Amino acid sequence: MSMSTPGPERVPSSVKVGKTTGQGKPPTGGSRPGAPGKKPAGKGPAGKGGGKGRKPITPVKASGGRNWGPIAVAGAVIAVAAVIIGVGVVYAVQGSRGWEDKVADIQGVVNYRAQNNAAIMAQDHKQGPLQYVTSPPVGGAHNSAWQNCMGDVYDQPIANEHAVHSLEHGAVWVTYKQGLAADQVEVLKQKVQGKEYMLMSPYAGLDKNVSVQVWGYQLKTDDVNDSRIDQFIKDTRLVATLEPNAACSSGNTTTGPVQAAGATPGMTGTGS
Repeated sequence: MSMSTPGPERVPSSVKVGKTTGQGKPPTGGSRPGAPGKKPAGKGPAGKGGGKGRKPITPVKASGGRNWGPIAVAGAVIAVAAVIIGVGVVYAVQGSRGWEDKVADIQGVVNYRAQNNAAIMAQDHKQGPLQYVTSPPVGGAHNSAWQNCMGDVYDQPIANEHAVHSLEHGAVWVTYKQGLAADQVEVLKQKVQGKEYMLMSPYAGLDKNVSVQVWGYQLKTDDVNDSRIDQFIKDTRLVATLEPNAACSSGNTTTGPVQAAGATPGMTGTGS
């Protein structure tokens, strides 16, 4: 048997293990100096220096816009509160004003009291026909009996002397031009009928369709629907009296002029 020629010596294969200990675990002391490997992540700014660092986290940018909803609501609440306070102040001021100031605000009202005319401010009781400064009269000497003024509507002229006494007691006397259309008279009637301390009658020779008066104040207009009439009545009825708590009932209920002398027919009471 012939001998075979030995071949090249076989070198046992080996497995390369990097960065491990003999037990296959990573070394505890880190990589050896100069050993190849990855560099630790740097802390410098991204894009500067060598090596790959951790990706920077983009910060969440808060919205710069305001939430105007709550602000708008708060503003509205403040505005409403301001209006309420303002209205309250106005009412408080108006409520503290005297009736004379309120009447002075009505355009066209003539204040005869301010004239200090003795013929208008006289309160004497006199019998028979009397002369007056204004037409219709707004004050002065008068008959001892007042005209009944419990919302009475007279369809004929009444005596000035009785009507002026009613004004002294705080009544509002609504007069209208004789011959005024019936529908316009009806408008005025609705303002007077059944209302205490008011009376109404036609007036001969009136220069306007309507004249409304209390003691010392007068308003004239051609329009029966003039809102100033209602305002005048509201601001003067009762409070314009020169004799507080004086009655409007049990007065004279007849129409026509007073008699020249003696008692007036139709008297149902006498005044003070």
